[in-house]
Amino acid sequence: MSKYLVTGGAGYVGSVVTAHLLEAGHEVTVLDDLSTGMREAVPEGADLIEGRLQDSARHLGPSFDGVLHFAAFSQVGESVTHPGKYWENNVGGTMALLAAMRSAGIRKLVFSSSAATYGEPVSVPITESAPTAPTSPYGASKLAVDHMISGECTAHGLAAASLRYFNVAGAYGDCGERHDPESHLIPLVLQVALGSREAISVFGDDYPTPDGTCVRDYIHVADLAEAHLLAMDAISSGEHLICNLGNGSGFSVREVVATVRRVTGHPVPEIAAARRAGDPAVLVASSEVARERLGWTPSRPDLAGIVADAWDFARARHAGG
Repeated sequence: MSKYLVTGGAGYVGSVVTAHLLEAGHEVTVLDDLSTGMREAVPEGADLIEGRLQDSARHLGPSFDGVLHFAAFSQVGESVTHPGKYWENNVGGTMALLAAMRSAGIRKLVFSSSAATYGEPVSVPITESAPTAPTSPYGASKLAVDHMISGECTAHGLAAASLRYFNVAGAYGDCGERHDPESHLIPLVLQVALGSREAISVFGDDYPTPDGTCVRDYIHVADLAEAHLLAMDAISSGEHLICNLGNGSGFSVREVVATVRRVTGHPVPEIAAARRAGDPAVLVASSEVARERLGWTPSRPDLAGIVADAWDFARARHAGG
């Protein structure tokens, strides 16, 4: 059994990873300022410290075996209008966390990075060797942290992995998406099925894809969580391992909407809307590095299964008010 600090463990992915760590028999402390996370999302059995990344030194000590870092602001649009907020929290907060880890002698880190580090893809599927050219301060902040981690590994022997997610979806028991405001497609479409939203906006239907709508790579949040536990075991001193995490296949916006209709049995009206600036036609990951280095293969690749789990979670939350 190991003892881990999970920053941002009151958020969507962080809470699911916390649940997996607890199920594996580990001791978990969650550090979250609850600015976007929710206290009730922290799985039972984990200790919660309400605090900021900048105060990590107060909470880290040599009893911890490693850190899993999810504490970041993640709204792309907001990062464009309030870039300073993203630099101060995502980058400045991580600088403080790395310094606290170094001081406490904690030498293992798994970081929640993002496919937003790549920006507009040159080719698909996207590999880890693809050019990194983020198109938003959010993506740039994640890339900056990746660079910081690389330096820490080289200079101080940190063992680290940056896991670059594509579109995370689904739910795991009582852990699911609770974003406010919500910006992710599957929970937005489920809001229509629940009757709390009138229709789903389809931003662009003239892309060079089979049905004209954007294609994205969706990965079940439980598969994602399993990759984090494998990464913690796979990393070695002085190395910064970077892995994409995705299904390796893509689903269009209209395929997602059709799947929600089929799974829920509810009509989902669509509203045609103009393309959003900076939306690539296709974003699909190559996860070969994760398969080779982590021994990781997604076990829940079916879109209907991903939607069904998210639907169960959404209905339970809706019924509970």
